[in-house]
Amino acid sequence: MTAPSLSLRHAAPYSTVNSLGFPKPPAQTRVVVAMSGGVDSSVVAAMLAAQGYDVIGVTLQLYDHGAALAKKGACCAGQDIHDARRVAERIGFPHYVLDYENKFRESVIEEFADAYLAGATPVPCIRCNERVKFRDLLQTARELDADCMATGHYIRRLMGPKGAELHMAADPARDQSYFLFSTTQEQLDFLRFPLGGLASKAETRALAAQYGLAVADKPDSQDICFVPNGDYASVIEKLRPGAADPGEIVDMDGNVLGSHRGVIHYTIGQRRGLGIGGLGDPLYVVRLEPDTRRVVVGLKQALATKIVPVTEVNWLGDEPFEDEIAVTARIRSTRPPRPAILRVTGKHRAEIELLDPEEGVSPGQACVFYATEGSRVLGGGWISHRRGG
Repeated sequence: MTAPSLSLRHAAPYSTVNSLGFPKPPAQTRVVVAMSGGVDSSVVAAMLAAQGYDVIGVTLQLYDHGAALAKKGACCAGQDIHDARRVAERIGFPHYVLDYENKFRESVIEEFADAYLAGATPVPCIRCNERVKFRDLLQTARELDADCMATGHYIRRLMGPKGAELHMAADPARDQSYFLFSTTQEQLDFLRFPLGGLASKAETRALAAQYGLAVADKPDSQDICFVPNGDYASVIEKLRPGAADPGEIVDMDGNVLGSHRGVIHYTIGQRRGLGIGGLGDPLYVVRLEPDTRRVVVGLKQALATKIVPVTEVNWLGDEPFEDEIAVTARIRSTRPPRPAILRVTGKHRAEIELLDPEEGVSPGQACVFYATEGSRVLGGGWISHRRGG
């Protein structure tokens, strides 16, 4: 891959700062836009090109998209690559497709399968951002001599007294901060999120129509891109033959209540599909024991958790990561942040004490920390195991 001409990039000093924060004209500011083929990243590319920036679009082929060509709601599949290319052709900027299948499989898919086998509920979209888009693709952007990389994520990058800060999106319904907690400070310095300040997705679609983009009405991506029709178990069975071995469903005292068709079919907090009706009060999945192939169920109150241990903590706060800090914490992407105390237990480890117990805290999910006031993201980590309260 050869980068376009750099002749405009070393002119005389510029007296003002452009909209991306650089003291030079947009034409001398190179931006690599990560284009998934959806409306969000397409609007980002079109918007920046319209503002005069030196835009390069890059789309990643992340998995074998032969079967995904007919699958609606997947990103980085065949149709999406085609859509991204059409946007670049219409607006008139260079566009590259990079084959990242091996990196994606090694960095995301393999861990996804192993996590399910270990009884966890992984969030592969976070790992994809962390290990592929914001690591490997970001390095490619630097090699293209880009000043920054822009994405279509709904999150804000704001300048604070000590540098760039990560903040929730202006539209709470679109906020993607849960999926971007592992963004490092070095990455944040290089990234830009032009859609984070928009009031609604309707504004994004209106911009797409304004720029004449064919993807203006394209549906949002759904589920995990490499999981056809949301069937996680079939993907795991294909990757790990024998993963769906049957076992027992037991209560919290070890009494056998029934049988199941594989631990990978269950998640913490699940109520439906247990096949053990007629026992009085509703029962929920409280714990998964992959070593014994047991699914442990109990009453709803058994799900209540106050203490949440987290590992691989990425800290973005201004103050040192130490001692005890008041935060709000989000333990699932679909739940709002709740008041909590963060206690540091190691270099990249912490314990979150939720002031009010939460139900369905599951290993493998993320726990994201926010400032107690305002919208700033202070970081987050991975829930390692559940403890009661």
